[in-house]
Amino acid sequence: MDAAPVVLITGSDLAAEAVAMLHGYQLVFAGKQPTEAQLIALCQQYNPVAILVRYGKIPAAVMDAAPALRVISKHGSGIDVIDQQAAAARNILVCSAPGANAAAVAEHTWALILACTKSVIALDARMQAGFWDKSTHKSVELEGRTLGLIGLGAIGSRVARAGNAFGMRVLAYDPYARELPPACEAVADMESLLAQADVVSLHCPLTASNHEMINSETLAKFKPGAILVNTARGGLINETALVEALTSGALHAAALDSFSVEPLAAPHRWQGIPNVILSPHIGGVSDASYIRMGTVAAQNILQVLQEHPLEAGVSP
Repeated sequence: MDAAPVVLITGSDLAAEAVAMLHGYQLVFAGKQPTEAQLIALCQQYNPVAILVRYGKIPAAVMDAAPALRVISKHGSGIDVIDQQAAAARNILVCSAPGANAAAVAEHTWALILACTKSVIALDARMQAGFWDKSTHKSVELEGRTLGLIGLGAIGSRVARAGNAFGMRVLAYDPYARELPPACEAVADMESLLAQADVVSLHCPLTASNHEMINSETLAKFKPGAILVNTARGGLINETALVEALTSGALHAAALDSFSVEPLAAPHRWQGIPNVILSPHIGGVSDASYIRMGTVAAQNILQVLQEHPLEAGVSP
């Protein structure tokens, strides 16, 4: 009896609902934060028909190690970790799960905005150290302030609606947006948004054209004392320039859930900067989104393999 075709999962776990959907396949887990060399070795060993991407990158070398590979399915919406040009050249379809984690990322965005404006972490640390800062501390009030969104897809639109609920003016820059949420104003260019926004939040995919679009030049156009939040992709920000803006006081604070190199090494550049809040790229992972991302990624694999079966003579 022939062995079941293999689906390689670049992680150590997958929602039980997604595992059940892939019952006809052998699932091989690559473990936490697999390296390119490890993925190549697993592809050479198992020759998977599909790769379900949780962590790490999928370059051409990984694809070449799996001749039977038909589909690469992202556990989430960001496919910049996959060499899409290489996949297209090899007739490998690339899929994602757009919107599956939109609620989770939008909620995490607001957790970070509120942590910055209300000094949640700093005040907790002072309380734990025995201080009572009631007579000296003043938080930033959001009502009447301006929220600037760069990117207005499923996540950005949710963040916009919450901004309205807080009584904020909401501006958005997204040349690809087809429609705006209620009470959201479009701006013609990013510079106009940066000059007006008290809080700037990034919600766009990472592309070659917007790599490090937040840099020393654009940071100089921010409103003095603004807050920057990034729950999108680390490559959107020049981290050296952001460190300078934070340490100089040009920005009030920043909150980052994504970084140019992940995971962060220790020590890293953000240690010792009191006005930055960090989380380990978990904005899109909640109890509910974990299931949605897994099941959509699995369904994408099943659909592609049904529509594009292996050619005769090619065995997984």
